[in-house]
Amino acid sequence: MAEHEHARVAVIGSGFGGLGAAVRLRREGITDFVVLERADGVGGTWRDNSYPGCACDVPSHLYSFSFAPNPDWPRTFSGQQHIRAYLEHVTDLFGLRPHIRFDSEVELMTWDAGNLRWEIETARGTLTADVVVSATGPLSDPKIPEIPGLASFPGKVFHSARWDHDYDLRGKRVAMVGTGASAIQIVPAIQPRVGRLTLFQRTPPWVMPRLDRAISGAERRLHRSVPFTTQLRRGLLWGIRELQVQAFTKHPDELGLVEQLAKRNMARAVKDPALRAKLTPDYRIGCKRILLSSEYYPALARPNVDVVASGLSEIRGSTVVAADGTEAEVDAIIFGTGFHVTDMPIAERVVGAEGITLAESWKNGMQALRGAAAAGFPNWMTIIGPNTGLGNSSMILMIESQLNYMADYLRQLDVLGGCTALDARPAAVEDWNRKVQERMKRTVWNTGGCTSWYLDASGRNTTIWPGTTSEFRRATRRVDLAEYEVIRKTATTAKTDGKPAGMAVQKAGTAAEKTVAVVPQSEGAA
Repeated sequence: MAEHEHARVAVIGSGFGGLGAAVRLRREGITDFVVLERADGVGGTWRDNSYPGCACDVPSHLYSFSFAPNPDWPRTFSGQQHIRAYLEHVTDLFGLRPHIRFDSEVELMTWDAGNLRWEIETARGTLTADVVVSATGPLSDPKIPEIPGLASFPGKVFHSARWDHDYDLRGKRVAMVGTGASAIQIVPAIQPRVGRLTLFQRTPPWVMPRLDRAISGAERRLHRSVPFTTQLRRGLLWGIRELQVQAFTKHPDELGLVEQLAKRNMARAVKDPALRAKLTPDYRIGCKRILLSSEYYPALARPNVDVVASGLSEIRGSTVVAADGTEAEVDAIIFGTGFHVTDMPIAERVVGAEGITLAESWKNGMQALRGAAAAGFPNWMTIIGPNTGLGNSSMILMIESQLNYMADYLRQLDVLGGCTALDARPAAVEDWNRKVQERMKRTVWNTGGCTSWYLDASGRNTTIWPGTTSEFRRATRRVDLAEYEVIRKTATTAKTDGKPAGMAVQKAGTAAEKTVAVVPQSEGAA
């Protein structure tokens, strides 16, 4: 990284969000940008999660960019290797590699109020940027619980997102901790190889069959020769999920029929009544993400698998001990315990206009205007920010909506001209968050009777969007300058509107704001 390098835009991360942002910048005619990636390759969570059986639970044609359709998906639900290959293809197709700085983990981002720009310290040097687009994603940093005795465990320990492919599981006694989306894929993949598998389950998930199949050569040839068929397939997949949203957000009681289907799915594979009792959830389906697998239950019914209906509480040498006192001797412990979602580590590394970190600003819960902008952090945006997650559809839809918002944000800065920044008004952030949380009250994620990773330490749902993807697309179509303070660089040293010296704040309702109304707007790809 060149000394004193400056870019108009710095994008953090090269997963779907970061690569999508880079493509959108190029399509907007912006080439003065860098993508800062901490690893040595693109792919984000689809690079990091390479555990056996890793695959997506969203259909392939919906889990891809609308502006980069892939007619050659090999399966209806793609595996990790295919999704990563797709992201590599997108990187090359849109000529993004010259913009990417690999092995450049961001260590600190500090707002320079005097120059209205961000100073970014990375593992490979320092640079500055007018605008930061943080696309690190919520599934970036693995979470391993603090278990007494873990440090002295003599065997192998790793997280599902940091799989040790050099460790041979054949014949080993393995403890699998967790029963989330990763674990239900790992268990059937490793069960035939291990000597004994002990699954520690705090809360059983609701599991529906995963209707995966190979996509035939004829289908792929049709998609290649008649591109509209790919769009039609994507549209049908999207429409079905849009119709499901009301059951999750307004009428959770309607999900009872789905619960019956899930129980029948379990009964077909698990004949032991005692095991079925352990695996039957006591909360409304949908409160946690509904998991898809046709192999999970059959694997649990195998004779070399033990299901412990209790969380791991202690480790004594090579003995793992559950909260209910159950013990097992193991050679390896695999944690499928999720990620730092509501306490993302990147927030500790972002220092805003008031000299506090984003983590401090969010100490009472994450919140951002339209899921993108945080008050006190000018010219900083996040992709997959607070309350933008989904419980039943493709996050790529939400990412593309946020890219529309990012593009208009940059257009507004261009129209305002000069050295200018936009800072989300605290009142606007609070108003947006209040409305989101009000809608959240009746959703299955808040009323379903479970404790999920959607909730933060105080029990607030700061991750999920309580509506359809269409609603979010409309809400992020363009930037409303009335929701922002316009900050201009001035020569004065006096404070203006309570802001630090060197800045002047332009209130909404001025001529500059009115000028924005005539700027052409881009709806983005649907």
